[in-house]
Amino acid sequence: MSQDSQHGKWTISSTKSSVRLSAASPLTLGSEARRSAAKNQLNPVKCERSPSLAGKRKSDASEGTGWALSDSDDDDKDVKENSQSHLPKKAPPSPKTKKPKVKEERPPSPHGRLYYIDEPEDFFESNIPCLNDTYRFYLNKVTGLDKKYNTGALHIRDILSPLFGTLKESVQFNYCFDIPWMVQQYPQEFRDRPVLIVHGDKREAKARLLQQAQPFPHVRFCQAKLDIAFGTHHTKMMLLWYEEGFRVIILTSNLIRADWYQKTQGMWMSPLFPRLPVGSGLSAGESPTFFKRDLLDYLTSYRAPELEEWIQRIKEHDLSETRVYLVGSTPGRFVGPDMERWGHLRLRKLLYEHTNPIPGEEKWPVIGQFSSIGSMGLDKTKWLAGEFQRTMTTLGKSSSRPDPPVLLLYPAVEDVRMSLEGYPAGGSLPYSIQTAQKQLWLHAYFHRWKANATGRSHAMPHIKTYMRVSPDFTELAWFLVTSANLSKAAWGALEKNNSQVMVRSYELGVLYVPSAFNLKTFPVDKSAFPVSSASSGFLVPFDLPPTPYAAKDQPWIWNIPYSQEPDTHGNIWIPS
Repeated sequence: MSQDSQHGKWTISSTKSSVRLSAASPLTLGSEARRSAAKNQLNPVKCERSPSLAGKRKSDASEGTGWALSDSDDDDKDVKENSQSHLPKKAPPSPKTKKPKVKEERPPSPHGRLYYIDEPEDFFESNIPCLNDTYRFYLNKVTGLDKKYNTGALHIRDILSPLFGTLKESVQFNYCFDIPWMVQQYPQEFRDRPVLIVHGDKREAKARLLQQAQPFPHVRFCQAKLDIAFGTHHTKMMLLWYEEGFRVIILTSNLIRADWYQKTQGMWMSPLFPRLPVGSGLSAGESPTFFKRDLLDYLTSYRAPELEEWIQRIKEHDLSETRVYLVGSTPGRFVGPDMERWGHLRLRKLLYEHTNPIPGEEKWPVIGQFSSIGSMGLDKTKWLAGEFQRTMTTLGKSSSRPDPPVLLLYPAVEDVRMSLEGYPAGGSLPYSIQTAQKQLWLHAYFHRWKANATGRSHAMPHIKTYMRVSPDFTELAWFLVTSANLSKAAWGALEKNNSQVMVRSYELGVLYVPSAFNLKTFPVDKSAFPVSSASSGFLVPFDLPPTPYAAKDQPWIWNIPYSQEPDTHGNIWIPS
């Protein structure tokens, strides 16, 4: 079928397609997501990491191995991460570098084994890094950038290192896992400390996950309940229990190497929370933002015995230094006061109670930036310009409800083509032609991914951020970093004449409001890198003002061909 729009013409020959990267040798990727993943991930393969092979060709993987890329928020599909069905053909390795084939391991990348180059040791922190401790919002390090753009950014190896605490146990909440790779990110001295994995996998996917962990007896599992169709466990959080205290990380990265390599990602890292004195009251250690209460409520919503000891541990720590608000989603249908506990109605309540009206606020744009898009309906009034926009435009207890500009950031095809990863970066941007062609009206909102100020214009975003910005783009009325993409599954949708809200997925983010920092607005940091601990500006991951799509620009659609121009690795992207 063909589809014309102001952002180009799309052609698709079949609704069931896989994706091929063509260069000298073809690389085929499946785009049917979970269905393909179930078929193709039967024999996971692990990356070999010999320093002598850094940047060189690594050992072959057999056909049929799988690769997880990113989630889709299509409300009418139960999809997991994009999967890989064939790796590039390679010449036989020389006798010097040939190694015995290791079974039950995962390939390192959708690009095949040629792609990853091991980072030099000075890429990782050996001393406590210079971080902006005011807001505690950090970007991930990106391999291949000028060093200054990684100063003050963090890699997972940095987060788990002894620099931040002497680890005793940890919990990893996430959507997609590469267990052998995850274990390797813990420093040697912590590598056998207990880890609890909180996931949403079922049936075959769960069996594959458990199989990955067989060599690691210290890894245990907690399956999140997903009782509503098409929901996912999309929350990304670390709970780290140290000899010195406790820490929470709320982030946007899956626990796979691709997400920590050449993508733009972000996180909130809590302060180190000290243990409360024995005998402290139930309300002890609470923050002005009620973060402790809300985190305990969120964990309790899992109804999981495996989390009970962690709930008790959190109660025993002092979280009073926290200055952000927790914004979570959990699956369910909620009525009455519970409607404001989760999703976008939770955000609306916080903005109503903790922000203030601004003169001329109708000129203050709302910005939404995300990596996946669900079904929005036949026109904007169905959800986006209705209940969701009402939430995003809430500023204090103002009775007026002006309609400010709404700017949505989502990469165009050219952004993906010219990225560090090339077309495979699009595997983490799962916007399907089937969804896109039903909502061409949405693309008029779209703006390009440009991030020159942070050095990340060519590191495709997997981060999700939402904010309200001044007309001159120098101030923020609020800022949210979250796992939630632009979808009703993530944020919730009103039902039954607005008397009920239905949420499909688990999500988690943190909201920054100026009043929690004794400010009226946040000043935007226009020169965020290299990071200075003395900076008072707020780091926005992309350039302001955003650049609207030109007439020739098309939003990235992951299951149609891009064969006219090769990407930065000489590949094309062809569904077949």
